Amino acid sequence: MADISLGRPSGIPARQRTMDPRVVAVAALLLLGGAVWLTDAVSSRQAALYLVGGALGLTLYHALFGFTSSFRVFISDRRGAGIRAQMVMLALACALFFPALAAGELFGQPVTGLVAPVGVSVLFGAFLFGIGMQLGGGCASGTLYTAGGGNTRMLVTLFFFIVGSVVGAAHLHWWSALPSIGPVSLVSSLGALPALALNLAVFAAIAGATVILERKRHGALRPGNRTPHRGWQRFVQGSWPLVWGAVALAVLNFATLALAGRPWGITSAFVLWGAKPLDALGFDVAFWPYFSAPERAASLENSIFQDITSVMNFGIILGALLAAGLAGRFAPVWRVPLRSLTAAVVGGLMLGYGARLAYGCNIGAYFSGIASGSLHGWVWLVAALAGNVIGTRLRPLFGLEVEKTPRETAC
Repeated sequence: MADISLGRPSGIPARQRTMDPRVVAVAALLLLGGAVWLTDAVSSRQAALYLVGGALGLTLYHALFGFTSSFRVFISDRRGAGIRAQMVMLALACALFFPALAAGELFGQPVTGLVAPVGVSVLFGAFLFGIGMQLGGGCASGTLYTAGGGNTRMLVTLFFFIVGSVVGAAHLHWWSALPSIGPVSLVSSLGALPALALNLAVFAAIAGATVILERKRHGALRPGNRTPHRGWQRFVQGSWPLVWGAVALAVLNFATLALAGRPWGITSAFVLWGAKPLDALGFDVAFWPYFSAPERAASLENSIFQDITSVMNFGIILGALLAAGLAGRFAPVWRVPLRSLTAAVVGGLMLGYGARLAYGCNIGAYFSGIASGSLHGWVWLVAALAGNVIGTRLRPLFGLEVEKTPRETAC
């Protein structure tokens, strides 16, 4: 879960919320119209990836699925439902990814994982990112889907996320030269089945630990997302059970692997969104070491709509907008307290800079990294959790909430 301050006042019961047809129509038109245009201007595959992004945004919003609040409520209150959902997501993703990555192809197309070096850069970047998650109020996916859903504060976080990403890209060559053991792929090192068994065992251990700690603190596990909606109405308007979101995100990431030849990522597009205006203004962005790789140089030269990550990010924003319209919760509030706004600025900068240093965010480094069998995904998780601990303790200084729930007796 990300920080959501969306839609109508929280005092309106869910049963009284009705679909907003204007928001739904605009979002659906932009998604479907955009897909038609991308088919003609770029390719049908690019259009399909755009729609996958839309499905990701709708899933993230309707399941309230994220990382920031999941980490925070566990750190502050030992509630672990969100982390257990992440373990389900990762387990299913690894089961889908590892055989394909070991074979090197999926449905006849070459595929590669997101495997990055393990070193000082990842440790510091992920730690910084973890602090930024709590101050900015969201992770990479959370920033996009809450902004798309109408959270105006997250637009500030997103802007400075982009700024921090560009600065991080400019400095990445220096950080990359620090001590590192290089990329480590568990799939290549151990084989697909042993690597899968090892990962599943760790996922189970983490989930089990959250159960033990939550019961020790509260006496019982807390139910998942609650809603008065049932059946098709719950599917359309939300909120979804967390496990629905976990399964959908794993499957949609696998669809990304099949269509793009590599897993889902988010923050490389933020570098591009910030670098293109600088390039147009005459800055020597193209000569940065970050853009020396042919693929990155081409992305800077070409239309932004030819960039897979950018197109998927646009889809995520519009998918969340569609979900907010379906749920009747799209009603942006433009007044943001100054301390909260300051936290959004500082947090956004930390998120962007940390993501570049860590070779990705909670999606590219953590979710897709672990699904790719990359050791750096696990290192990212440990360092980011440490940062989340610090960030959670800093939140009250900026007037931000740290959730607590009453103690419960065992059933």
